[in-house]
Amino acid sequence: MAGLRNKGLRALGWLALGAGAVACQPLAPAGQTAAGEPHPGLAFARTACGACHAVERQSVSPNPNAPPFAAIVNQEGLTGNTLSSWLRNAHNYPDEMKFRLEGDTVDDLVAYMLTLRDPNYRPPI
Repeated sequence: MAGLRNKGLRALGWLALGAGAVACQPLAPAGQTAAGEPHPGLAFARTACGACHAVERQSVSPNPNAPPFAAIVNQEGLTGNTLSSWLRNAHNYPDEMKFRLEGDTVDDLVAYMLTLRDPNYRPPI
């Protein structure tokens, strides 16, 4: 009986060790999936948004009136749901944004944008 309990504890220890190793793996960099492939939302952001917005973490918006994505997602109170809702339902897009975002495109874009969150973010002066 004691032998079975020791084997069970040993197996539990190995399981905990394995779970700890997985939890310690670094997150994928912004703009990449865990497999190291470009995030689907980044591809859309570059082609549809990049002419005006800075779509990557350390970039500058080509249009000074277009906020960088990092500034957008690091606003206090912004959530994935509020961003998604705004992108799906906004009727106040600038004239340059003559397109409608729907479905998976919004989901991918929001998922990518949220990778730009940084608890140490400070807006440029």
